[in-house]
Amino acid sequence: MKNILIAVVVLVIILGFGSLFVVPEGSKAIVIQFGKVQRDSQEQTVVFSPGLHFKLPFIDRVVQLDARIQTLDDPADRFVTSEKKDLIVDSYVKWRIKDFATYYLSTGGNKLQAEALLKQKVNNGLRSEFGTRTISQIVSGERSELMDEAMEQASTSSDELGIEIIDVRVKQINLPSEVSNSIFQRMRAEREAVAREHRSEGREQAEVIKANIDAKVTVMLADAERNLRKLKGEGDAQAAKIYADTYSQSPEFYSFLRSMDAYKASFASKGDVLIVEPDSDFFKYMKDTSGKRN
Repeated sequence: MKNILIAVVVLVIILGFGSLFVVPEGSKAIVIQFGKVQRDSQEQTVVFSPGLHFKLPFIDRVVQLDARIQTLDDPADRFVTSEKKDLIVDSYVKWRIKDFATYYLSTGGNKLQAEALLKQKVNNGLRSEFGTRTISQIVSGERSELMDEAMEQASTSSDELGIEIIDVRVKQINLPSEVSNSIFQRMRAEREAVAREHRSEGREQAEVIKANIDAKVTVMLADAERNLRKLKGEGDAQAAKIYADTYSQSPEFYSFLRSMDAYKASFASKGDVLIVEPDSDFFKYMKDTSGKRN
């Protein structure tokens, strides 16, 4: 009897724990009963909010699903514009579960599978919008309109997944690497051509400036040479005039000074040798201070 009582108590405890389940904060739960989603009398899915709830032990299976807003941010994908130009588009999607029963039945409650299906639908919407626009239209101001229309298309098709799309945003639009490299090379070649043109113009202007400076220097040197000759001629004329005036005032004294200068210049070096006749006029003031011959 005692063993039966213990068994009954254990069974009650097991049934009690088996009939309770807790839904954590940020999640919601549905109950699968005999392989079907539990519904109420009005055929609406029974969704359990966070808290403590009851279920039928061994019959009901609880499936907890994340009810928070999720972010789908996969690697960038390739799209084609109306000009048949490829673009690498990096986008993200904000979504959450709207119909928990439909979500569970279409994805099995697997988030990865749900995001893969959602990504495909969003990309289809983006591909359709990119295909009707040129690159200029996409980058010049129609990006917001493009995202709104893509979100509308994706929202319509995502209803079959039980998902509500909150937002679709394009983060970045780039050209493919092979196209970007070609554009960069062309831009680099254009810049180098412009640089060569500027350098050529600079060298041409430098030659012009140098030629102008050389011409000015030549003119200045010619003017300086002409002025030098003019000043030298005027100086020589003035010196000749001074000599002439001095000579006219005292010819004898002037002759004496000139002879002294000649003596000084002739005997400046001790190594000089001078061969002159003794009765030459060169020595007339050495023989007589008056310069008269004997």
